[in-house]
Formats: sequence, structure tokens, C-alpha cells
Amino acid sequence: MGKNLSRAMMVALTMGAFSAPAALAEGEFSGNVALTSDYVYRGFTQTDGAPALQGGFDYADGDFYVGVWGSGVDFADGTSTEVDLYAGFTPTVGAFDLDLGVIYYLYPDAPDEPEQNFVEIYAGASTTVGAVDLGVSYAYSPEFYLEAGAAGYLAASIGTALSDNFGIDATVGYQDFYDDDAADAVTDYSIGLTTSIGDYVDLDFRYIDTDADTDEAFVITVSRAL
Repeated sequence: MGKNLSRAMMVALTMGAFSAPAALAEGEFSGNVALTSDYVYRGFTQTDGAPALQGGFDYADGDFYVGVWGSGVDFADGTSTEVDLYAGFTPTVGAFDLDLGVIYYLYPDAPDEPEQNFVEIYAGASTTVGAVDLGVSYAYSPEFYLEAGAAGYLAASIGTALSDNFGIDATVGYQDFYDDDAADAVTDYSIGLTTSIGDYVDLDFRYIDTDADTDEAFVITVSRAL
């Protein structure tokens, strides 16, 4: 989830996209692999509009999970790889499923200055009302990408099944920078249609845009759980 402030600031769905994965069945390992037509994070391309190969591994035991996820990126400074390390837990409180954790964004081949690696602490809650899934999340970084100072990302999502094999969802997110001179706040939003081809692959068709001066994007992602 690379963050070049000049063209990429903070999906997948809201936490999406950032989104750390939900906990798996107790004591289980799992993996995932995906090919996306454009790696877009919080409304901004991380691959200069080009496709990216992505994948990760997770381990979960009860409510606790830990994992690693990686993707190709294409930044103007030559950075080509992103690796995310995360851990958290997913308790249920009443009607709400919670997701609380921390994620470390690592760019192994990035220049040393300014610092690109950074940490976020996140919290999310989701519930179902009738046939509608609702979610809200917040992520906070004490020192954001490119040493931009403290920053936060607030996101909300809504989705529902259209049939046994199709779903639709919409997300909106607000990236804010708490140091006034760091960067302007940005609102991003997306609407997506999801489906699957048997037990083989999942498909995500998504329109993404922001209120900043950026190009809108239509992204197709093919993924498979391992």
C-alpha cells in the first residue's frame, strides 16, 4: 500500500482496501494471490496505472491473526516493492465484529531519505442489518509516509449480495494530515461489483475516484485463496 504523497496517498475495500484480513479459523495458515490491473490505495495509483502481482500469507489462532502481504509498486524514485507486516485480533462485541491491530508498511528498495517505511494502528467495526453489511474503520500513523507527520484515515463501507454469486459495495474514505503544512486532506470513494468463477477465482470490478486532482480509475482484480 505504497504512499507517494505527490501522487499516491492512502481498499480492495476501505481498510483496502487497506484492510488487514479477518481472522481465520483457529490455528490455520492460509494464503492469497491476486493480479490487479492497477494497484490503487486510498484513491491513488501505486503502480503508475500499470498491473501488479500481489499475494500474502496469514496465520490465525482464535481471535488473533498475523500475516504478511506484498505487491509490486512503481514510484518515481525507483521504489518497486511494498511489503506489509501486520498483527491484530478480531473479537465480537454484541452485534459488532471488531478488528484491532497494527500494520508496518515496508519498502525494501526505497531511498533512505526521506523515510518511506511507516506504522499505522487501526480499529474497525462491522455489522449486518438485514441483508446489508456495514463497516467503519480508523487508522492512525504517528509519522506517516515521507515523514509527513501524524495522519489518520477514516473510512466507511456498505455492501449487499445481489444473488448467490454477485455482490455490490460502496466505500468512502477521508485521509487527513494533522500537521497543517504536510498535505491537503483527500476524500476517496469507490463502488465495486464482486463475483466468483466456481471455486477457482474471485473477480472484483471497481470504479475509484477522489476529490483531488487525479485521474479516476476502473480496476479489475482477479484473486484466489490458497
